[in-house]
Amino acid sequence: MRAAAAVFEKLHTPLTVTEVDVDSPGPGEVLVRVVAAGVCHTDALAMEGDMPFPSPGVLGHEGAGVVAAVGPGVTSVSAGDKVVIGWPWCGSCRNCLEGQPRYCLSLGPLVIAGSRADGSTALRRLDGSPLHSHFFGQSSFAGYSVCAANALVPVPADTDVSILGPLACGIGTGAGAVLNALRPFTGSSIVIYGAGAVGLSAVMAARLTGATSIIAVDRLPSRLALARSLGATETIDVSVAGTDPVAAVHEICGGPADFAMDCAGAVAVLQQSASSVGMRGTVALIGGAPAGASFSLDHMSTLWGKRVVGILGGEGRSASLIGALIALNKQGRFPYDKLITSFPLDQVNDALEASRAGDVIKPVLRMPE
Repeated sequence: MRAAAAVFEKLHTPLTVTEVDVDSPGPGEVLVRVVAAGVCHTDALAMEGDMPFPSPGVLGHEGAGVVAAVGPGVTSVSAGDKVVIGWPWCGSCRNCLEGQPRYCLSLGPLVIAGSRADGSTALRRLDGSPLHSHFFGQSSFAGYSVCAANALVPVPADTDVSILGPLACGIGTGAGAVLNALRPFTGSSIVIYGAGAVGLSAVMAARLTGATSIIAVDRLPSRLALARSLGATETIDVSVAGTDPVAAVHEICGGPADFAMDCAGAVAVLQQSASSVGMRGTVALIGGAPAGASFSLDHMSTLWGKRVVGILGGEGRSASLIGALIALNKQGRFPYDKLITSFPLDQVNDALEASRAGDVIKPVLRMPE
């Protein structure tokens, strides 16, 4: 199968849109015609070397589309089904069996090895030379993706599949962190550092809980205005000279917040998040920081009941989370479509730059017809 793809040629260079050859699906695999794929900060981390995906290859891990063909042994989906491509998982390790496939013990090689488990790749240049595939099990910056059947989430036939891909990662990460992991209790306070796609999804999810103070922190007034429209009860603009976000949180909450989320992936912001909560408060690491990043916390104040947790991909199962977010969107209770700006595939580098600069919340690449 021939498809247009955005190829990651080498570190620190723009992606190159060209045609590639895509394998037919093997046993347990599915060929998905990708309709659209979200652009995520994680793709940029790989391009800069902060996530060790080998080049040359194809990135993209928020794909959604239509099943084009199924390989031997696949019965969970059929040609013509609309699907979101979720994260890969082995299905047999202790974490997968306990309902936490985001923490699959084989997750590392499944997302960044650049190949199937047997070392083969599903992508080639037109001259036959191999391209690394299976970024997060999908490499969906291409018109077709070969992925494991167990990673797919079938969605209703009347759903607009062109805006669903980010539910598998960026949007699902923020929402799932709140709904699956933190679960704010009635009357609680939650502060969300970073009002990008992950943070704004966390705001929308927090509005569905009993939390009564939902505080968004960012340096872009336009994003804070959007946060207010999506459910934030208060906002803190750190671009205003002299603003101390931790002090502002304590003033709003009458003391430390119950929950804080670092959705920015910046060590300085993480430190502020940790200082925003007190005894028995929980600070959650959500955003992806550069390789080698580390942080430290004051021992005594952390010892007094403060919880520090990492939350990967929103936790839980892709099918239940994605299905719930689609249903909530149809009910008008989780308007993730307000975060999305579409770009054609040949503008992939513009989409990446727009995301980096903060000009758009969640870029989504539409594949050529």
